[in-house]
Amino acid sequence: MTLPRRAVVALVLAAGSASRFGANKLLQPVGDVPLLKRALLAADSAYNGRVVLVTGKDASRVADAAAGLADRIIRNPDYEAGIGTSIVAGVRACRADSDAIVVMLADQPLITADHLHALEDEWGGRPGSIVASAYAGTNGPPALFGSDHFDALSELSGDRGAKAILEANAQAVVTVAFEPASIDIDTPSDLAAVASRLSRSQK
Repeated sequence: MTLPRRAVVALVLAAGSASRFGANKLLQPVGDVPLLKRALLAADSAYNGRVVLVTGKDASRVADAAAGLADRIIRNPDYEAGIGTSIVAGVRACRADSDAIVVMLADQPLITADHLHALEDEWGGRPGSIVASAYAGTNGPPALFGSDHFDALSELSGDRGAKAILEANAQAVVTVAFEPASIDIDTPSDLAAVASRLSRSQK
């Protein structure tokens, strides 16, 4: 499937081994919605038709869980080498059809479509700009990269994620504050805490 040109693409990373969790955390429910599906629903709502998913461990199961929400699925055969290889696989697959790429982590369950839109609004079409989420005293994903940074993203390796590019291009980085992005899922207790938080917010 060819992605529309002149587009912002959501690159959702779902390739990790989740060694601290003890199972594939992305398929576990947070409330009534699997963790992976939460990320994809936000991405699809913001960038319908422009969602690229990178898989690795349990690739077939993850791809099945993403049915109808990911427009392109890329399997990273080198996922065990680290997150950098997954970014490389995804960026190389979609850069030709993109003016900006939003790098997202599938284990951040509180990301919203409104926040993704806010990143795009702050970017404003400038190819040299980077727009990161600001939370917990740092800048990180989801982060939008204009096309001037695609080469750097395509040259990452091992466990060096996009944080290295934020640090190397500090003068180009602007931020959008979004404290819920500080919450990610690494362990079953993390999952239980987020599920409890969501349950309380719905009462």
